[in-house]
Amino acid sequence: MKKVLIVTTISGFLSQFEMNDVDILKDLGCELHYASNFYNPVYESDQGELRKKGIKLYQIEIEKTPVHLAHNIKAFFQICNIIRTQQIELLHCHNPIGGVLGRLAAVFCRRQKVRVIYTAHGFHFYKGAPGVNWLLFFPVEALLARVTDCLITINKEDYKRASLFRLRKKKSLRVQIPGVGVRTERFRKGPDRRKIMRDRLGIGEEVFYILSVGELNRNKNHEVILYAIAKTGNLRIHYGVCGKGERAEYLGRLAEELGIGSQFTLFGFRRDIPDMLQCADCFAFPSKREGLGIAAIEAMAGGIPLITSDCRGTREYMEDGVTGYVCRSGSAEEYAEAITRMMEDPEDRKRMGLACTERAKRFDLSETDRIMRKIYRKMTEEEVLAE
Repeated sequence: MKKVLIVTTISGFLSQFEMNDVDILKDLGCELHYASNFYNPVYESDQGELRKKGIKLYQIEIEKTPVHLAHNIKAFFQICNIIRTQQIELLHCHNPIGGVLGRLAAVFCRRQKVRVIYTAHGFHFYKGAPGVNWLLFFPVEALLARVTDCLITINKEDYKRASLFRLRKKKSLRVQIPGVGVRTERFRKGPDRRKIMRDRLGIGEEVFYILSVGELNRNKNHEVILYAIAKTGNLRIHYGVCGKGERAEYLGRLAEELGIGSQFTLFGFRRDIPDMLQCADCFAFPSKREGLGIAAIEAMAGGIPLITSDCRGTREYMEDGVTGYVCRSGSAEEYAEAITRMMEDPEDRKRMGLACTERAKRFDLSETDRIMRKIYRKMTEEEVLAE
């Protein structure tokens, strides 16, 4: 039985995005270990359910930002201890800090001959990124690629960057997957679901309803939609956001200051996103940076037209005027115009919604699973582990 350790910075990341990888590894007969900071969930996670699946859990002091140096140094030694005591054979790390600490730990424990997979859910260096990001993160990724057996990216731009890196061996893998995959059938529109959910949430049929889903942080840029709605001056517009995070209080206060407090709702973390999407006339995704943007693809699968920023991740699926409208991330004027155009033309919204449903099929979970099964099978073969 091969022993596999998964490392993420945010504990809820596994439950939210990687449970299909867990199922694949279990099908291949692997024993699963999971290390993360369970005090920093962001996404909800049920540790009891993970244990029921036979996953062994380890609390580590890993933090999302490099400035928490003491915590991350401690996390590094904790990962090393897990690798040694549990005799880990395959390490799969996620998130930037998880990728750094996990791979460094594998080097430190080189006697264990640990194979290393790193999934880059969006490099911090990308076209248009601040120069400091290139100075800090590009050299680190280039160096750590040399101790990586499989480097997985989720968009074309990152894959192109990854092709510049030298990996551990000639037989090492560089792979692009269509994100973590979406069960597109879960998000298909059902008869009467829109009315049922709108009645439940108190949203009138005359309301033009915009929805966003994602962590409430600076990068997700929800405030630009608030500024845009204020610019339209249209009282029929309502904006709802599903998610939690550090910016919740700020966003609520900003909406009040802009005079649109009654047109804005923070729903917090929701487990019924497919139903919530049924309420929406359009989906707003104004992120400054995205590796891909699973929330937007889920909305597309539900036939909801998008209003998004123009960034590395959204370019994988967005086509201006076809699947929705693309705006500059910082331009409230462009978002206001896009909202108005979409609101005033229901037939165009319907056309865009159909295009979204079709486009989302490219990102179905079945395709991601097919690729990941091949990767895991190769990385757990006896002859590979014996190299």
